Amino acid sequence: MKTVTVSLGDRSYPIHIEAGLLPRAAEHLASLSRGRRMAIVTDENVRPHLAVLQASLEAAGVASEAIILPPGEKTKSWAMLSQVCDRLLELGIERSDHVIALGGGVIGDLVGFACSIVKRGCRFVQIPTTLLSQVDSSVGGKTAINTSAGKNLIGAFHQPAMVLIDPDVLDTLPARQVRAGYAEVVKYGLIDDFAFFEWCEANAPALLAGDADARVYAIAHSVAAKARIVAADEHETNGIRALLNLGHTFGHALEAEAGFSDRLLHGEGVAAGCALAFRYSARQGLCERQDAERVAAHLRAIGLPDGLAAAGIDAPSATLVEHMKHDKKMAAGTLPFLLARGIGQTYLDKTVDLADIAAFLDTEPR
Repeated sequence: MKTVTVSLGDRSYPIHIEAGLLPRAAEHLASLSRGRRMAIVTDENVRPHLAVLQASLEAAGVASEAIILPPGEKTKSWAMLSQVCDRLLELGIERSDHVIALGGGVIGDLVGFACSIVKRGCRFVQIPTTLLSQVDSSVGGKTAINTSAGKNLIGAFHQPAMVLIDPDVLDTLPARQVRAGYAEVVKYGLIDDFAFFEWCEANAPALLAGDADARVYAIAHSVAAKARIVAADEHETNGIRALLNLGHTFGHALEAEAGFSDRLLHGEGVAAGCALAFRYSARQGLCERQDAERVAAHLRAIGLPDGLAAAGIDAPSATLVEHMKHDKKMAAGTLPFLLARGIGQTYLDKTVDLADIAAFLDTEPR
C-alpha cells in the first residue's frame, strides 16, 4: 500500500492507494463507525462496487445504509443536494459520523458539500471510483454543485477524513471515462513537472490499457502533487492552488456550452482547455509554439480533444467568453488565467483581457 498524507495540521488525512483495497475497506472504516450505521452515498452505475463495500463492512460487523442517486453531472444540483441532506437527517447522522462518498467526482463533490452543511458539518470519507476522481477531485476538500449560472459555483471547502483508492475499480470503467480521467493526470506534468510529462508521454498507453504498475504510479504521483499544493494553499488564497486549474477556465466554458452533459466529459473539457491554454500562451509569445504542439499531439495520440473542433464545440467566441464571466475566480471584473512559459512552467496571469481571449478563440478551428 502507498499512503500519501495531506498535511493540514489537526485536519490532516491519509490517502491510501492499493490494488484490491475496496474488498478490505472495512479495515480502515470500522473504527470510524463508532458502532453506528454508516451511510454510503453512491449512484446507479456504482452498484457492483457498493455490494463489495457493504459486504466488507458487514463482515466487520458494521451496518450500512445506501443512498443511490442517478448518475451524471446533472446530479450535482440543488434538488439532489436537498435529497441527500434530507435522507442523511432521516438516518440520524451526527456531526461526528462519517458518511462514505462512493463514486466519481459528481458523487464526491455532492456528498462533500452535503456533509459540510448537515448539522453545520459532519465528516466524510472519499472512495473514488473513476480515474479523474482518484487523481483530482477526491483530494483537497473542494466540494460543490452546479447551477444554471455555471459549474461548481455553490460549494464549500470541506476536507475528507480519509481517501481510499483502489485502482482495480477502474477495470469496470468505459475506456472514454478512463481517458477523460487521464487529462487530470497529465495536467500535473504540465503544471510544474516536466519529467512527469515525459513519463506520461511514454506510459500513457500502458496506463490506459490497464497496466497495474502504471496506474498505481500515476495515481500516487498525482495525489502527492495535489497534496503538496493543497497543504501550501488550502483555500486558494495565495495563488499556489490556482495552478491546479490549468485548462479549467477554457474547459468549463466548453462544458457549459455542452450543457454539462455526456456530450463533453469534464476531463475532455480539461484536455481541450490545456491545449488551448498552451496555444494562447504561444500566441502571446510566452512559450515556444513547439511546446503547444507537443501538448496537443500527446492529447490527440491518446484520443482526447485538443481544441474546439475536437471537443465538438462550434459556438461563437463571444458565447464562450460569456460563459467564462460566470467563473467563480472572477475578481473585480478580471478573470485570472493559467498560462505557460513552457511545459512544466505554468503560472497565474491576472492581466489577461477577455477581448483578447475572444480574438484568440476566433482563430481556433470549429
